[in-house]
Amino acid sequence: MSQTLDTPQTPAPVETPEQAPLDAAALAALHGLSVSNARPSLPQYVRQLWARRHFITAFATAKLTAQYSQAKLGQVWQVMTPLLNAAVYYLIFGLLLGTSKDIDDFVPFLVTGVFVFTFTQSSVMAGTRAISGNLGLVRALHFPRASLPISLCLQQLQQLLFSMAALAVILLCFGVPPAWSWFLVVPALALQFAFNTGLALVMARLGSRTPDLAQLMPFVMRTWMYGSGVMFSIKKVLPEQGVPEFAKVLLECNPAAVYIDLVRYALIDSFDAGQLPYDIGAMWALALGWAVVLCVGGFIYFWKAEETYGRG
Repeated sequence: MSQTLDTPQTPAPVETPEQAPLDAAALAALHGLSVSNARPSLPQYVRQLWARRHFITAFATAKLTAQYSQAKLGQVWQVMTPLLNAAVYYLIFGLLLGTSKDIDDFVPFLVTGVFVFTFTQSSVMAGTRAISGNLGLVRALHFPRASLPISLCLQQLQQLLFSMAALAVILLCFGVPPAWSWFLVVPALALQFAFNTGLALVMARLGSRTPDLAQLMPFVMRTWMYGSGVMFSIKKVLPEQGVPEFAKVLLECNPAAVYIDLVRYALIDSFDAGQLPYDIGAMWALALGWAVVLCVGGFIYFWKAEETYGRG
């Protein structure tokens, strides 16, 4: 007959709070670890961008240099492209449609509008592809993603400087004398750069989730161009067409038209305050307002989705 020996059961040790296992989040916090690609706070994000300012400028310069590297004329196309566009618009609107009859210094008027609008157009198009067109870089390296749309807008600003040098020559060739007012171009373009950057940040976030947006934007930008007074004077055309008051206000306060009018007012002596939709003080206020709203709002809108870029 077998006997079963009962061994006394050892009670399980009771864990004290100090001995209890930590969950993953607490363990990571204990060792100073953080979630990969987590969105930093807004002030920290700004500091990260400032720390990478040299990368932003170098990336912009590299993109500008490589843009026409395969073309035989190289960087000459930076000036030739907007000039050829202006030539086409002059042929259609200036000669065939007779728009030039009601506008003094029509060629400087037209070329200025084309160059200034192209600055916004190129910035928006580049911003739309800023994330989706650089997924390899986004997924391989950790850096504030806003660096990409900002650097692409800086690239467009560098390209605009070549165009403005050509514009100065055109103005002189068509008898527009240099004046102290030309220096007003600097703050006007600075405000436009801030506006463009904010809009590019908005489009970068939208384009990162909807790549097809890049195919739609050329049509949107072309419509925007026709409503911005690039080829005609908004103030002269609107009364003749009987446009409703609300549409008139929308066209006159259109940010692209505001920046174009300010640059024309600074450069072309025949484009005086009487051709502006509002007095010069109100025009500068509109330019500043658009720049602040889009730059700050666009930056925050982009930062809100920082941890999602490059996923999926």
